[in-house]
Amino acid sequence: MQIRTLITRWADAVHRGDLDTVLAGHAEDLVMYDVPAPHEGIRGLAAYRACWPPFFAWQAQGARFDIDTLDVTAGHDVAYAHALLRCGTPQELAAHPTLRLRLTFGLRKEDGRWLIAHEHHSFPHD
Repeated sequence: MQIRTLITRWADAVHRGDLDTVLAGHAEDLVMYDVPAPHEGIRGLAAYRACWPPFFAWQAQGARFDIDTLDVTAGHDVAYAHALLRCGTPQELAAHPTLRLRLTFGLRKEDGRWLIAHEHHSFPHD
């Protein structure tokens, strides 16, 4: 339940453009692979922080970022989760109503607290 709460809180913070809460549940040595460049991914919390402002500016134009499905598998100190989200402007979602952003998270427990250590965002490509 802690992991599901962490991820849903993160998604809500992304939707609101709340950068501090977006960052809150992430490890300092985070690795993220995102839809936009750089395609080799980003490493570290500072680089992760820097990637969000352009997304927030785009999203402020009325885009959605809503979890559709979320599945979590957790062990004692490592876990993974995968989710599908509706992510797009109303026009994009109307033109492609089944399109979903795919998210995968790798988590580890540090000092009794779950942290996101790996994050991967992608859209299917036809």
